[in-house]
Amino acid sequence: MPDGCRWTVLAHLLRPQGRKGELLAELLTDFPERFADRQGIALRKPDGSTQPVIVVSHWLPLGKNAGRIVLKFEHIDSINDAERLNGLDVVIPTEDRVALEDDATYIADLLDCTLVEGEHLIGTVEDVHFPVNTAGARIEEAAPLLVVLSPAGEEILIPYAKAWILKLDIPN
Repeated sequence: MPDGCRWTVLAHLLRPQGRKGELLAELLTDFPERFADRQGIALRKPDGSTQPVIVVSHWLPLGKNAGRIVLKFEHIDSINDAERLNGLDVVIPTEDRVALEDDATYIADLLDCTLVEGEHLIGTVEDVHFPVNTAGARIEEAAPLLVVLSPAGEEILIPYAKAWILKLDIPN
């Protein structure tokens, strides 16, 4: 992986799932089918370092883990192997992301954006929260919440709904 690479998080590894090294992950992409042919996948450690990894297989579980993904990596063949990966992020270089339709935006691109209403500065987008059900699975029908830090240092939660966006200018 290139030095200074910007990364996009596809999933967050939660825990082993099964006995052969599979891992249950929080799914953070709308394109899980791309795990099948994805090149350039890496695991990002808490210190920011990355290690390349190959996805051998993946599937979307049903029941209480619906909305998540199970990943099987090459050379991770036991529960003990899988446990060492708990808490890591599955990432790809940002330039390798799937191209989106014109009216779509990657959530990661909203981070650090300035939110304004007319001439009034609302604040800076610090994070995005996705509503989840009691099992922890994302509720697809619910709008994500922008976590905005106001100039006064207050946290404001604002639904990210296209109907409320007059203009989206990510580059600026």
